[in-house]
Amino acid sequence: MVTFVNKLTVHGDPDEFAAVRARLTAYMAARPGYVGHRTLRHAGDPAVHLEIAEWESAAAHRAAVTGEEFQRLVAALKPLVTAEPGLYEDEDARVPEAHGAR
Repeated sequence: MVTFVNKLTVHGDPDEFAAVRARLTAYMAARPGYVGHRTLRHAGDPAVHLEIAEWESAAAHRAAVTGEEFQRLVAALKPLVTAEPGLYEDEDARVPEAHGAR
């Protein structure tokens, strides 16, 4: 399991951002390996959002983001936001001590 985290700072039209984000979310949710996601908005700055999505594997995520449809959807998002994306692995799942084992 991997987690994709994307910090999005909106500097374009918030309504257009919401519409494009909804289309991207629908696209990703239909891809093989997609587990689920959450979207968070910064409590002190409503222009800052975190997209957090779980995927079965890095390969599944990579397959989803290399498709032409994804590239088209992202192209519509780029003028609206500054994005800081990253794919993360769960460190605690790799460390037995994190789960109380000794």
